[in-house]
Amino acid sequence: MIAYRNVLVDGVKIFYREAGSKDAPTLLLLHGFPTSSHMFRNLIPALAEKYHVVAPDLPGFGFSDAPDRKQFRYTFENLANVIDKFTQALGLQRYAIYVFDYGAPVGFRLALAHPERITAIISQNGNAYEEGLSQGWNPIQKYWREPNVANREALREFLTPDATRSQYVYGVQDETRVAPEAYTLDSALLNRKGNDEIQLDLFLDYASNVALYPKFQEYFRSRQPAFLAVWGKNDPFFLPPGAEAFRRDIPQAEVHFFAAGHFALETHHYEIGQAIREFLDRSISAQAHAA
Repeated sequence: MIAYRNVLVDGVKIFYREAGSKDAPTLLLLHGFPTSSHMFRNLIPALAEKYHVVAPDLPGFGFSDAPDRKQFRYTFENLANVIDKFTQALGLQRYAIYVFDYGAPVGFRLALAHPERITAIISQNGNAYEEGLSQGWNPIQKYWREPNVANREALREFLTPDATRSQYVYGVQDETRVAPEAYTLDSALLNRKGNDEIQLDLFLDYASNVALYPKFQEYFRSRQPAFLAVWGKNDPFFLPPGAEAFRRDIPQAEVHFFAAGHFALETHHYEIGQAIREFLDRSISAQAHAA
């Protein structure tokens, strides 16, 4: 059974979904753009029998607060700081992370700050290598190079309902398997007053994540975390070479591709859930044996 809860972090209400025994190993699920913990609605029950599953909404997303930009800096460093404090508020001392899209730079920042807390990493189209970035990033990269009003305004196209729906159905073999409430909910929450400027701020700050790729990669090489990549191979934003690149720094990384798009859980939550359960069972058993 999934519980729907809220906790205050520095005065910001963070909404989260939680399931499973708190005595079980914890898995922290970190969503991306333009969605929320709602993307994990089918995965959580598949994992909760054996794991304590926690899925927060990032500030500015889902049902978490979206503080005014004058009071809250919408940077990935700040998002990671909030989620770090969120894990402390819940008493999560050690946990595996599932990172997707925006959730990847948030989760990898947590790993850099607290490597001793991370038991395993699952990346579902969560990138850390430049070869993983497709040409779909070109308009955003132009904004990084020239952060002017014209380039900022050009990115509003990414915030439209049609663009959100496209992220869900692009590269999907059977669009009838994509629940319309998923992209409809995302669009409704994106349409909250002031949220467009929040998202444009984050588009600009995504450059800070690419700048950190070398540090993320050094973490992978030095710590050799148990690592699983489950990748929608038809993702228009994060390409399969980004998944394969993890093996360069973590030779034992497991990489699985699915005939899915960006939101692979919409069509392949059963297969991905099975791969995660098998991976975590092996990883936790190996860690227990080593201890």
